Amino acid sequence: MVDVTTPTREAVAYRPRRIRWVAGISAAAVVILFTALSFGLHGSTGDGLGQFERGDQGAMIGLGVLAALGILAFTRPRVQADADHVQIRNVVGNFDLPWSAVRAVRFDRNSAWAMLELHDDETVPVHALQAADKEYAVEGVRSLRALHSASSS
Repeated sequence: MVDVTTPTREAVAYRPRRIRWVAGISAAAVVILFTALSFGLHGSTGDGLGQFERGDQGAMIGLGVLAALGILAFTRPRVQADADHVQIRNVVGNFDLPWSAVRAVRFDRNSAWAMLELHDDETVPVHALQAADKEYAVEGVRSLRALHSASSS
């Protein structure tokens, strides 16, 4: 854990923890479910005009894999910071900001994740530091605040 009162110059990197477990288990469950459903695709389509074939089963498994990849996109967030700048990779979108553009690192009580408040009154979400990760997220926010204060001094 980084002490906020002592400015640091070391680089830090954080990725969410809990969502990675949830997304991994969910993605595996979706692939298994779609694979199991694909085995039920055989014979007539019900109205007598068409037949399910092996390609239909393969397509169902492929849809499961695509859905799982979509779920795994939630494991993408990461924040990396050093004395000069902070790089944020969210589920959708990337940001590379110098500390001089950041006014504050916020983690409000009812917020789902940390935020960077910029000098132009905009905010940038930091999905890598999620409230669900509790102490890990607090440690990450403290590290970012320490780097931010070290860069302004």
